[in-house]
Amino acid sequence: MTEKSFGKTRRRIAIAGAAGRDFHNFNMVYRDNDQFEVVAFTATQIAGIANRHYPPSLAGSLYPEGIPIVSEAQLETICRQEKIEQVVFSYSDVTHAQVMHLASRVLAAGADFLLLGPEHTMLKTNVPAIAISAVRTGCGKSQTTRWLSKLLRQRGLRVAVIRHPMPYGDLERQIVQRFATVADLDATGCTVEEREEYEPHLAAGNIVYAGVDYQLIVAKAQQEADLILWDGGNNDFPFIRPDLHIVLVDPLRPGHETTHHPGEVVLRMADIVVVAKVDAAADADIQKVIETVRQVNPKAIIVRGKSPIELDHPEMVRDRRVLVVEDGPTTTHGGMPYGAGYIAATRAKPAEIIDPRRFAVPEIAAIYKQYPHIGSVLPAMGYFPKQLEALQETINRADADIVVSGTPIDLAASIAVNKPVVRARYEYAEADEPELAYQIEQFLARREM
Repeated sequence: MTEKSFGKTRRRIAIAGAAGRDFHNFNMVYRDNDQFEVVAFTATQIAGIANRHYPPSLAGSLYPEGIPIVSEAQLETICRQEKIEQVVFSYSDVTHAQVMHLASRVLAAGADFLLLGPEHTMLKTNVPAIAISAVRTGCGKSQTTRWLSKLLRQRGLRVAVIRHPMPYGDLERQIVQRFATVADLDATGCTVEEREEYEPHLAAGNIVYAGVDYQLIVAKAQQEADLILWDGGNNDFPFIRPDLHIVLVDPLRPGHETTHHPGEVVLRMADIVVVAKVDAAADADIQKVIETVRQVNPKAIIVRGKSPIELDHPEMVRDRRVLVVEDGPTTTHGGMPYGAGYIAATRAKPAEIIDPRRFAVPEIAAIYKQYPHIGSVLPAMGYFPKQLEALQETINRADADIVVSGTPIDLAASIAVNKPVVRARYEYAEADEPELAYQIEQFLARREM
């Protein structure tokens, strides 16, 4: 790696990430910037994404060999051996305490610790943009985006959904991705986690863009859309500059509005705050969340939303021994012990909800060890083929009569399971008056759309 370019000493940088925000921050701030040399990306949260390279085709002319991606466990070693001057924190849904623990490691290793904010990393669009964010993973961003896309299409608008990145495979093949059919997902070998986000959008009639280089993604998406919807990932702030920013808070996790980064950032940025899942939360917790929102962002409009859960065939679950499979990110770094699948299964009055830990193969057992808060449910992990095989084997080993799947994908179409699968489905709905719909109509009127 070169330390000089055009006669200038380049400041040596490492970017701490999780295959998403880190690449975007690099593309927006450091690519083609001869004042800096990004020596390495570090990776965490997502298993199997380290020990590869950010390829030269994405890294640009200053990096003819690309940029190595190493485990975050090597951060101190990288800082000392490579004489790193700055570490740029670039991932999401971590507690404020975790951010500062990482900062302490970096400072002790001799480097500065840096956060890049929205103003330096958001892209401008040529068409209006609405962003949907949340203070935590699992608040219901995607179902709200789908509901909103339907509302906009009913108004005659062409909508393109741009999804927060999940480039866990071949980065060069994932520079720009456009999905219009399930066959598109099959052709690109999408992981379970990608399918959980993309499949419901496709079923709702949306075109979805994602990938690695969001400058190129935005340029292509806005060519076929009157309006762009940003469907955020985790609790990150948008990659695009929104004309309207909708942020979800979760009364099932009261107090989390200000405990995680960058969830507190998006709450303070919000134009509209949706208090989600009010049909499942206690009144006291709903009120607590609303009071926090008013304190943190008194200018935000507050509306309430529901997330009704429906089980495809509840009669198949009644009096049976049930294995519940839940959305992976919601129950791992999202911090939820269970999700919609468990709620739907319980309502159907099964004979028993079995504990999957007894049947977990080592790859899945490691997930439970990493996230001990998870309850008697099986997170739908499938970031890479070996992990997907482990999920399949755990399901097939389980001593259950039936599987209730709370993941948004068609699980039985993705893996070969030896039990019937009943799906739990959940979508956004207005709580009382059409509050969010009214706010969207006001926005469209202001934009003369």
